[in-house]
Amino acid sequence: MSFKLTPLPYPDTALDPAISAETLSYHHGKHHQAYIDKTNTAIEGTEHADASLEDVIAAARGSNQGLFNNAAQSYNHGFYWHSLAPETTSASEELSSMIDTAFGSVDDLKSKLADRGAGHFASGWVWLAEKDGKLSVEDTHDGDTLADSGFNPLLVIDLWEHAYYLDHQNKRPAYLDAVINQKLNWAFASENLARGTTWKYPD
Repeated sequence: MSFKLTPLPYPDTALDPAISAETLSYHHGKHHQAYIDKTNTAIEGTEHADASLEDVIAAARGSNQGLFNNAAQSYNHGFYWHSLAPETTSASEELSSMIDTAFGSVDDLKSKLADRGAGHFASGWVWLAEKDGKLSVEDTHDGDTLADSGFNPLLVIDLWEHAYYLDHQNKRPAYLDAVINQKLNWAFASENLARGTTWKYPD
């Protein structure tokens, strides 16, 4: 089995001006595609050839850093595309209640995501995640992922410079503000919470 590039769930102009069509074209068509291609090359003819992407990530963690990085980045990017929407969507009653319990309000959660993302040193990801019935904001460095962590990831925001540099230069907080306040897909987060298991990369 070889993995495929996850199609964008919206036109490449749909996130503008928070994320431009030019950024999406490079980010999705070049960066994400390269991670997929390198993962497929690395697993060809190995015991991982027919495994799910999540199983490849778990098997490679700590034993094959090159494969882990490319497989985890493939997963993270697929999850990231679905974490965004042309217009911000509504959270379910269950998710809204859990956000109020964990953070006080949606606005407080947004502030926490923005602060964690802005304060994250170098490249990585900031996540809204659930574990044991509780929500938390987590960050992972470089190509690391929550796909095999025991957390149920609900949303993720890419903190690598290629996610925002063409649109916002080095102003990561401006990118975070635009994405968090205008483009987060709370309906996707609600689906992930209701399912109760980690999102699976599409076959």
